Amino acid sequence: MQIRLIVAGKPALAYAKAGVEEYLKRLSRVGSYEIVMIKAGTRDEVSERLLERSHGCFRIALDERGECLSTRKFAEKIDSLEMRGDIKTVAFLIGAADGHNELLRTKCDLVITLSPFTLQHELALLVLLEQLYRVASLKSGSPYHRD
Repeated sequence: MQIRLIVAGKPALAYAKAGVEEYLKRLSRVGSYEIVMIKAGTRDEVSERLLERSHGCFRIALDERGECLSTRKFAEKIDSLEMRGDIKTVAFLIGAADGHNELLRTKCDLVITLSPFTLQHELALLVLLEQLYRVASLKSGSPYHRD
């Protein structure tokens, strides 16, 4: 199963760029992960672009109104999607400063939050990549994750 992260705007902050590069490097050893950057804009423009680029994928929106999962529960969700067999690509959708519109949230298969805090999109991308790496390490039996 391929993981695609579709993000509005490129990371500009040095720490975010470095972190994204580091986790993509780590993840490249354990699976198929890709980041797709789309042009930022208004909430509706970005939501439309995110929906277009995720067509045919199992869509997961990152939104502060979404379901809050522990790392273990997130790993279980990813595992269950992989086990289904009918899902080829999971797309995580990260909006711009104004977030997602209601249409995008309703068209997604799942809406999750990384935190009850509202996160800047570069930070959300970095946190998501770290969690995906953590999920991969759990799956491989690596000691990276500790409960």
